[in-house]
Amino acid sequence: MLLAINLEKLTGDFITPEKISLIIRVILILVIGIPLIRLIRSITKRIVKDRLSPQSEQLVVRSVYYVAVLILLITLLNEFGFRLSAILGAAGIFGVAIGFASQTSFSNIISGIFLISEKPFQIGDVVQVSSNIGTIESIDLLSIKLKTPDNRYVRVPNETMIKTEVINITRYPIRRLDIYVSVSYNDNLEKVKTAFMDIVENEPLALKEPAPLFSIDKFDDSGINIQYGVWVNKEEYNDLKNSLMIAIKEKFERENITIPFPHIFIANAEELK
Repeated sequence: MLLAINLEKLTGDFITPEKISLIIRVILILVIGIPLIRLIRSITKRIVKDRLSPQSEQLVVRSVYYVAVLILLITLLNEFGFRLSAILGAAGIFGVAIGFASQTSFSNIISGIFLISEKPFQIGDVVQVSSNIGTIESIDLLSIKLKTPDNRYVRVPNETMIKTEVINITRYPIRRLDIYVSVSYNDNLEKVKTAFMDIVENEPLALKEPAPLFSIDKFDDSGINIQYGVWVNKEEYNDLKNSLMIAIKEKFERENITIPFPHIFIANAEELK
Protein backbone atom coordinates (compact mmCIF):
# COMPACT_ATOMS: atom_id res chain seq x y z
CA MET A 1 0.00 0.00 0.00
CA LEU A 2 2.83 2.35 0.98
CA LEU A 3 4.73 1.41 -2.23
CA ALA A 4 1.69 2.22 -4.38
CA ILE A 5 1.29 5.60 -2.68
CA ASN A 6 4.99 6.47 -3.20
CA LEU A 7 4.82 5.34 -6.84
CA GLU A 8 1.74 7.46 -7.45
CA LYS A 9 3.42 10.44 -5.82
CA LEU A 10 6.61 9.94 -7.87
CA THR A 11 4.61 9.63 -11.08
CA GLY A 12 2.64 12.72 -10.23
CA ASP A 13 5.84 14.70 -9.60
CA PHE A 14 7.41 13.55 -12.88
CA ILE A 15 4.41 13.80 -15.20
CA THR A 16 3.22 17.34 -14.72
CA PRO A 17 1.01 19.39 -17.04
CA GLU A 18 4.01 21.59 -17.88
CA LYS A 19 6.12 18.60 -18.92
CA ILE A 20 3.30 17.10 -20.93
CA SER A 21 2.91 20.44 -22.69
CA LEU A 22 6.68 20.53 -23.36
CA ILE A 23 6.66 17.03 -24.87
CA ILE A 24 3.71 17.94 -27.10
CA ARG A 25 5.42 21.15 -28.28
CA VAL A 26 8.68 19.29 -29.04
CA ILE A 27 6.83 16.60 -30.99
CA LEU A 28 4.95 19.26 -32.96
CA ILE A 29 8.17 21.13 -33.73
CA LEU A 30 9.80 17.93 -35.02
CA VAL A 31 6.72 16.80 -36.96
CA ILE A 32 6.43 20.18 -38.66
CA GLY A 33 10.11 21.16 -38.76
CA ILE A 34 11.66 18.08 -40.41
CA PRO A 35 9.25 17.96 -43.40
CA LEU A 36 9.54 21.76 -43.66
CA ILE A 37 13.34 21.51 -43.92
CA ARG A 38 13.00 18.90 -46.66
CA LEU A 39 10.50 21.11 -48.47
CA ILE A 40 12.80 24.15 -48.23
CA ARG A 41 15.68 22.07 -49.57
CA SER A 42 13.56 20.84 -52.49
CA ILE A 43 12.32 24.35 -53.32
CA THR A 44 15.88 25.71 -53.18
CA LYS A 45 17.03 23.03 -55.62
CA ARG A 46 14.27 23.99 -58.06
CA ILE A 47 15.05 27.70 -57.79
CA VAL A 48 18.82 27.43 -58.39
CA LYS A 49 18.65 24.61 -60.95
CA ASP A 50 19.81 25.74 -64.40
CA ARG A 51 20.68 29.14 -62.92
CA LEU A 52 23.99 28.18 -61.29
CA SER A 53 26.85 25.82 -62.02
CA PRO A 54 26.57 22.35 -60.39
CA GLN A 55 29.10 23.19 -57.66
CA SER A 56 27.45 26.54 -56.84
CA GLU A 57 24.04 24.88 -56.83
CA GLN A 58 25.28 22.23 -54.42
CA LEU A 59 26.84 24.85 -52.15
CA VAL A 60 23.69 27.01 -52.00
CA VAL A 61 21.40 24.03 -51.33
CA ARG A 62 23.62 22.72 -48.54
CA SER A 63 24.02 26.17 -46.96
CA VAL A 64 20.23 26.67 -46.87
CA TYR A 65 19.81 23.16 -45.44
CA TYR A 66 22.37 23.71 -42.67
CA VAL A 67 20.82 27.08 -41.72
CA ALA A 68 17.35 25.47 -41.54
CA VAL A 69 18.68 22.64 -39.33
CA LEU A 70 20.41 25.17 -37.09
CA ILE A 71 17.17 27.14 -36.66
CA LEU A 72 15.34 23.92 -35.76
CA LEU A 73 17.98 23.02 -33.15
CA ILE A 74 17.88 26.51 -31.63
CA THR A 75 14.07 26.29 -31.43
CA LEU A 76 14.27 22.93 -29.65
CA LEU A 77 16.90 24.19 -27.21
CA ASN A 78 14.76 27.21 -26.50
CA GLU A 79 11.85 24.93 -25.60
CA PHE A 80 14.08 23.11 -23.09
CA GLY A 81 15.02 26.39 -21.46
CA PHE A 82 18.38 27.00 -23.14
CA ARG A 83 18.67 30.61 -24.21
CA LEU A 84 20.81 31.61 -27.17
CA SER A 85 22.62 34.27 -25.16
CA ALA A 86 23.62 31.70 -22.55
CA ILE A 87 24.84 29.31 -25.23
CA LEU A 88 26.91 32.03 -26.87
CA GLY A 89 28.29 33.05 -23.48
CA ALA A 90 29.37 29.50 -22.74
CA ALA A 91 30.88 29.21 -26.20
CA GLY A 92 32.92 32.33 -25.52
CA ILE A 93 34.82 30.50 -22.79
CA PHE A 94 36.23 28.12 -25.37
CA GLY A 95 36.55 30.78 -28.07
CA VAL A 96 40.34 31.00 -28.03
CA ALA A 97 40.86 27.25 -28.20
CA ILE A 98 38.21 26.77 -30.88
CA GLY A 99 39.55 29.72 -32.87
CA PHE A 100 43.04 28.22 -32.89
CA ALA A 101 41.71 24.81 -33.92
CA SER A 102 39.51 26.30 -36.63
CA GLN A 103 42.28 28.19 -38.45
CA THR A 104 42.67 25.35 -40.93
CA SER A 105 38.91 25.10 -41.45
CA PHE A 106 38.67 28.85 -42.04
CA SER A 107 41.51 28.65 -44.56
CA ASN A 108 39.69 25.80 -46.34
CA ILE A 109 36.47 27.84 -46.45
CA ILE A 110 38.25 30.85 -47.98
CA SER A 111 39.97 28.54 -50.47
CA GLY A 112 36.60 26.95 -51.28
CA ILE A 113 35.11 30.36 -52.07
CA PHE A 114 38.02 31.11 -54.42
CA LEU A 115 37.60 27.74 -56.15
CA ILE A 116 33.87 28.25 -56.63
CA SER A 117 34.37 31.75 -58.04
CA GLU A 118 37.29 30.76 -60.29
CA LYS A 119 35.63 27.50 -61.48
CA PRO A 120 38.76 25.58 -62.54
CA PHE A 121 36.68 22.40 -62.45
CA GLN A 122 33.13 21.26 -61.83
CA ILE A 123 31.28 18.18 -60.64
CA GLY A 124 31.87 15.32 -63.07
CA ASP A 125 35.32 16.48 -64.23
CA VAL A 126 38.26 14.09 -64.01
CA VAL A 127 41.19 15.77 -62.25
CA GLN A 128 44.65 14.85 -61.07
CA VAL A 129 45.77 16.16 -57.67
CA SER A 130 49.30 15.04 -56.81
CA SER A 131 49.20 11.26 -57.35
CA ASN A 132 45.41 10.98 -57.16
CA ILE A 133 43.25 10.86 -60.30
CA GLY A 134 39.49 10.76 -59.94
CA THR A 135 36.07 12.11 -60.82
CA ILE A 136 34.83 15.05 -58.76
CA GLU A 137 31.67 14.00 -56.93
CA SER A 138 31.29 16.89 -54.52
CA ILE A 139 32.62 20.43 -54.02
CA ASP A 140 32.06 21.75 -50.51
CA LEU A 141 33.32 24.71 -48.49
CA LEU A 142 35.94 22.58 -46.74
CA SER A 143 36.98 20.01 -49.34
CA ILE A 144 36.30 18.25 -52.61
CA LYS A 145 35.54 14.55 -52.90
CA LEU A 146 37.01 12.37 -55.63
CA LYS A 147 36.07 8.89 -56.82
CA THR A 148 39.08 7.11 -58.33
CA PRO A 149 38.83 4.65 -61.26
CA ASP A 150 39.34 1.75 -58.82
CA ASN A 151 36.41 3.02 -56.70
CA ARG A 152 38.33 4.67 -53.87
CA TYR A 153 37.07 7.72 -51.99
CA VAL A 154 39.55 10.62 -51.76
CA ARG A 155 38.93 13.79 -49.75
CA VAL A 156 41.15 16.73 -50.68
CA PRO A 157 41.06 19.89 -48.50
CA ASN A 158 40.35 23.07 -50.45
CA GLU A 159 43.56 24.65 -49.18
CA THR A 160 45.48 21.81 -50.83
CA MET A 161 43.61 22.41 -54.09
CA ILE A 162 44.75 26.05 -54.03
CA LYS A 163 48.40 25.29 -53.20
CA THR A 164 48.84 22.18 -55.37
CA GLU A 165 48.97 21.86 -59.14
CA VAL A 166 45.61 20.51 -60.31
CA ILE A 167 45.26 19.02 -63.79
CA ASN A 168 41.73 19.03 -65.21
CA ILE A 169 41.91 16.09 -67.60
CA THR A 170 38.40 16.47 -69.04
CA ARG A 171 38.05 20.26 -69.15
CA TYR A 172 37.95 20.30 -72.95
CA PRO A 173 35.79 18.09 -75.19
CA ILE A 174 38.75 16.44 -76.96
CA ARG A 175 42.09 15.08 -75.74
CA ARG A 176 45.29 13.98 -77.41
CA LEU A 177 46.27 10.39 -76.84
CA ASP A 178 50.08 10.02 -76.87
CA ILE A 179 51.63 6.60 -77.46
CA TYR A 180 55.39 6.04 -77.40
CA VAL A 181 56.81 3.14 -79.42
CA SER A 182 60.42 2.21 -80.10
CA VAL A 183 61.51 0.90 -83.53
CA SER A 184 64.77 -0.65 -84.66
CA TYR A 185 67.62 1.43 -86.12
CA ASN A 186 67.35 -0.81 -89.19
CA ASP A 187 63.75 0.24 -89.92
CA ASN A 188 62.88 2.93 -92.45
CA LEU A 189 61.26 5.82 -90.55
CA GLU A 190 59.16 6.88 -93.55
CA LYS A 191 57.74 3.36 -93.66
CA VAL A 192 57.02 3.56 -89.92
CA LYS A 193 55.26 6.92 -90.39
CA THR A 194 53.15 5.59 -93.28
CA ALA A 195 52.13 2.55 -91.22
CA PHE A 196 51.03 4.78 -88.38
CA MET A 197 49.04 7.10 -90.64
CA ASP A 198 47.28 4.08 -92.16
CA ILE A 199 46.30 2.92 -88.68
CA VAL A 200 44.84 6.32 -87.79
CA GLU A 201 43.01 6.58 -91.13
CA ASN A 202 41.22 3.28 -90.48
CA GLU A 203 40.46 3.93 -86.81
CA PRO A 204 36.86 5.23 -86.41
CA LEU A 205 37.48 6.63 -82.92
CA ALA A 206 40.46 8.75 -84.02
CA LEU A 207 39.66 12.34 -84.99
CA LYS A 208 41.06 13.51 -88.32
CA GLU A 209 41.13 17.12 -87.10
CA PRO A 210 43.35 18.22 -85.45
CA ALA A 211 45.85 16.25 -87.51
CA PRO A 212 47.64 13.32 -85.85
CA LEU A 213 51.18 13.82 -84.58
CA PHE A 214 54.23 11.81 -85.65
CA SER A 215 57.40 12.85 -83.86
CA ILE A 216 60.86 11.30 -83.39
CA ASP A 217 61.27 11.53 -79.64
CA LYS A 218 64.86 10.41 -79.11
CA PHE A 219 67.58 7.92 -80.04
CA ASP A 220 67.69 5.34 -77.30
CA ASP A 221 70.14 2.52 -76.54
CA SER A 222 68.11 -0.21 -78.23
CA GLY A 223 66.07 1.76 -80.78
CA ILE A 224 64.47 5.00 -81.95
CA ASN A 225 61.60 6.24 -79.79
CA ILE A 226 58.59 7.50 -81.75
CA GLN A 227 55.76 9.58 -80.34
CA TYR A 228 52.31 9.07 -81.85
CA GLY A 229 49.64 11.64 -80.98
CA VAL A 230 45.98 11.11 -81.91
CA TRP A 231 43.05 13.36 -80.98
CA VAL A 232 39.94 11.75 -79.56
CA ASN A 233 36.69 12.69 -77.84
CA LYS A 234 37.34 12.58 -74.11
CA GLU A 235 34.66 9.95 -73.51
CA GLU A 236 36.39 7.53 -75.92
CA TYR A 237 39.97 8.03 -74.69
CA ASN A 238 40.49 4.60 -73.09
CA ASP A 239 38.72 2.77 -75.91
CA LEU A 240 40.98 4.39 -78.51
CA LYS A 241 44.08 3.67 -76.44
CA ASN A 242 43.36 -0.06 -76.34
CA SER A 243 42.38 -0.14 -80.01
CA LEU A 244 45.54 1.66 -81.16
CA MET A 245 47.88 -0.50 -79.09
CA ILE A 246 46.48 -3.64 -80.71
CA ALA A 247 46.45 -2.09 -84.19
CA ILE A 248 50.08 -0.89 -83.94
CA LYS A 249 51.35 -4.31 -82.91
CA GLU A 250 49.44 -6.10 -85.67
CA LYS A 251 50.45 -3.53 -88.32
CA PHE A 252 54.13 -3.67 -87.35
CA GLU A 253 54.09 -7.48 -87.55
CA ARG A 254 52.60 -7.36 -91.07
CA GLU A 255 55.07 -4.68 -92.22
CA ASN A 256 58.06 -6.41 -90.56
CA ILE A 257 58.73 -3.35 -88.39
CA THR A 258 60.70 -4.37 -85.33
CA ILE A 259 59.90 -3.22 -81.80
CA PRO A 260 63.29 -3.70 -80.09
CA PHE A 261 63.83 -4.71 -76.51
CA PRO A 262 66.96 -4.99 -74.35
CA HIS A 263 68.89 -8.25 -74.68
CA ILE A 264 70.82 -9.85 -71.85
CA PHE A 265 73.75 -12.12 -72.69
CA ILE A 266 74.94 -14.52 -70.03
CA ALA A 267 78.37 -16.05 -70.35
CA ASN A 268 80.39 -18.16 -67.96
CA ALA A 269 83.90 -17.33 -66.90
CA GLU A 270 85.49 -19.91 -69.23
CA GLU A 271 83.93 -18.28 -72.32
CA LEU A 272 85.27 -14.90 -71.36
CA LYS A 273 88.90 -16.11 -71.26
